[in-house]
Amino acid sequence: MKKIVLFLSLLFVLSATVQAQIPLTVSPSGGNKKASVQERIGLTDVTIHYDRPGVKGREGKIWGQLVHTGFIDQGFGSSKAAPWRAGSNENTTIEFTNAVKIEGQSLPAGKYGFFIAYDPNESTLIFSKNSNSWGSYYYDDKEDALRVKVKPQPLEKSVEWLKYEFTNETENSATIVLQWEKLSIAFRVETDLVADQLASFRRELRTEKGFIWQSWDQAAAWCLQRNVNLDQALLWADSATSAGFGGDKVFTAWSNKAAILEKLGRGEEAATIMKTSMAFASMNEIHQYGRRLLQQKKPKEALEIFKTNFSKNPGQFTTLMGMTRGYSANGDFKNALKFAQQALPLAPDTNNKNNLTTIIEKLKKGEDVN
Repeated sequence: MKKIVLFLSLLFVLSATVQAQIPLTVSPSGGNKKASVQERIGLTDVTIHYDRPGVKGREGKIWGQLVHTGFIDQGFGSSKAAPWRAGSNENTTIEFTNAVKIEGQSLPAGKYGFFIAYDPNESTLIFSKNSNSWGSYYYDDKEDALRVKVKPQPLEKSVEWLKYEFTNETENSATIVLQWEKLSIAFRVETDLVADQLASFRRELRTEKGFIWQSWDQAAAWCLQRNVNLDQALLWADSATSAGFGGDKVFTAWSNKAAILEKLGRGEEAATIMKTSMAFASMNEIHQYGRRLLQQKKPKEALEIFKTNFSKNPGQFTTLMGMTRGYSANGDFKNALKFAQQALPLAPDTNNKNNLTTIIEKLKKGEDVN
């Protein structure tokens, strides 16, 4: 009998211990919803985790009442001057994988507790280094990483469940908007895309991704297109065109290197590279180089490239069009028309045929087609 009693006692203690250590998963208190939103701005991932309270029939009693104005003593925790937790239940967090600017002010990469000291005229957004505490009960202004002020805006339609959205996206920025009931609070996030991209290139080129010419060429070409970091881009182009990385016989890599040299004011070196690399260029690559020279307002040089391409690939629609454009750019509309008419029956599709028909009509009128 004593053994049975002892066994039952131990079983009760064990059961109580297990229940204390392994709480069951249930929905958040108050029927609120857990949520997260994420978006990449430039190369920066921005992630917001929050709990979504509902209006639940409390229209007109949210802002300034349920969401208190400014800072208050909530009667719990260590904070005697706490802002709103910008959501419900656990505190709202926002994370940036790279440094950003919030409303023009710098904020380092990291995960932050996000709070709002609400005011109908000018609310204060707070990014706290403490992202682990529950709600704002333990908020400490000494842990603030950044404060910015924004003006809340009215909404025409009521939003039942609090939500965060990304709007007005550009290549390197977006607006994050909190909406609840008939009010929105928005703030602008900007990233330094160029600095982030260059840092990413430098980092990745030291990994296995840097074992092939394409990676070095991609980094160099990105800088060329943006006209940034050209001195280092030239070094990356050197690697792209080296035998060690396999790009020594690749026209694209040499072409990008030449274009960088051109932008650095080293035109003679660029011309020599292009003349040498022509030996392993495809018909289309030579044609595109000629088009690039036309864009650079170098019609004579472009015509010579188109002639070279035509000599290597006679009777092709592409090379006939190159001759058409080359002669037209140099004001020789008679020869341009001759090659355009030869190209017309070789047009690969209806769009090209219609475009070429328009070109022929222009040339008959003595108009440049470039």
